Amino acid sequence: MAHLGSRRRRALALPAGLALTASLGFLPTGTAAAAPADSATAAVTAVGPKLSYVVNTYGGRSTVKSVKKEIGRAGGKVVTSYDQIGVIVATSENPDFAKTIRKVSGVNSAGATRTAPMPAQSTTDMGAPRVLTSAELAAAKADKAVGQDPLEPLQWDLPAIKADQAHKKSLGSRKVTVAVIDTGVDDTHPDIAPNFDRKASVNCVSGKPDTTDGAWRPSAEESPHGTHVAGEIAGAKNGIGMTGVAPGVKVSGIKVSTTAGWFYTEAVVCGFMWAADHDVDVTNNSYYTDPWYFNCKNDPDQKALVEAITRATKYAESKGTVNVAAAGNENYDLASDSITDTTSPNDTTPGERVIDPSKCLDIPTQLPGVVTVASTGAKGLKSSFSNYGLGIIDIAAPGGDSTRYQTPAPPATSGLILGPLPGGQWGYMAGTSMASPHVAGVAALLKSTHPNASAQTIKTLLTAQADDVACPTPYDIDGDGEVDAVCEGGKAHNGFYGAGIADALDAVRG
Repeated sequence: MAHLGSRRRRALALPAGLALTASLGFLPTGTAAAAPADSATAAVTAVGPKLSYVVNTYGGRSTVKSVKKEIGRAGGKVVTSYDQIGVIVATSENPDFAKTIRKVSGVNSAGATRTAPMPAQSTTDMGAPRVLTSAELAAAKADKAVGQDPLEPLQWDLPAIKADQAHKKSLGSRKVTVAVIDTGVDDTHPDIAPNFDRKASVNCVSGKPDTTDGAWRPSAEESPHGTHVAGEIAGAKNGIGMTGVAPGVKVSGIKVSTTAGWFYTEAVVCGFMWAADHDVDVTNNSYYTDPWYFNCKNDPDQKALVEAITRATKYAESKGTVNVAAAGNENYDLASDSITDTTSPNDTTPGERVIDPSKCLDIPTQLPGVVTVASTGAKGLKSSFSNYGLGIIDIAAPGGDSTRYQTPAPPATSGLILGPLPGGQWGYMAGTSMASPHVAGVAALLKSTHPNASAQTIKTLLTAQADDVACPTPYDIDGDGEVDAVCEGGKAHNGFYGAGIADALDAVRG
């Protein structure tokens, strides 16, 4: 099978043509000679590119306070701090800032969250969806059954997880909110506006919450990814367009992607913390954290990024939030002994490195407690692009695939996933980005059915109720006689589908 692309899309969705796009960036400018770094109080004489950092502390608030003072002495400026988890966000032009601050008493780890100067620059789009034509819209309306929204006949993904049957029993509770941590959400879209939770929405791009009204929305130049995801989760059943998996719950937008499309650690930490402190029940995370595809703990910078986001996800779960994330689009076996990463760091000049997936993590999806979601196509097989791995994948759900690999039954016409786009449009996208919101939607239905359940209980129900799917033997998705991926495990739990396909009907049965 021809590989779909050598570069990983930062938001884990493929465009309608399923082609991946290379990440482009610029090298940091040259820096002056480094200053001595014997202590944080050493004079800062060198000036380099302005970078952002996370500083993870030991101990309580008093430690955070003392470390903040040392950050200033080391040539840094505190942007904000999350004292609940001991994570400080800072910026600095001192090229030795991280090395210096790691020596400070009370500091667990510290690292640059990027390799490109602030602001990072890119010419890469994040995957243009195929916009639904007026003819397709008219045809779908003609095919709709009683009780269906006009575009629901095109949504083969809803019956694939029995969401159409679940909706006859429950649409979900208005007391449940799912946060879309992503590129921003257009809350003015007619399929999103009725269910949008403004109080739980924010812009976290800088690492510090921006609560300006509408700051969570994408600009006209930015990716429609987050809007599409939000609609898949909670598109209203209102007789206008498409229908979400949980059309009766609320959805919020937590914008963490820069205008150029980068998802940096400080923004992701902010997103989880905001969700945790604003009564969000489920977060959807259809991205990986830039600039490293995998973050290796033997690298001091990458170790700090893993630590910061791990603390944030654990804090969110402690507050009752279920965190759901996409597994990735490279057809990689994440349980293998080694993977060749050719895309990191993606915000400057990528190099090639062979990594051990057990020690180098894709974050947030591979963090403890996060639900890792693989993608399936219209025939129920692992999507041609979906990452997999025994013991890594928790559950699977529809994320679409090329129609030439998996063709849906009529009246659906595309093997991709339909969702809303900014400006009142609808369109098709595919990727594990689209699978993850299906699971987030089922988690929201479970929370609606079991309002007092803990995050751990909801996660247990998700996998316990999933429909078992055995490994295909062999997996030859393009029919060329060659095995395209090897599935390990039994019917009840394997590397392609985890515990199986998410089941929306079981989620509302009580």
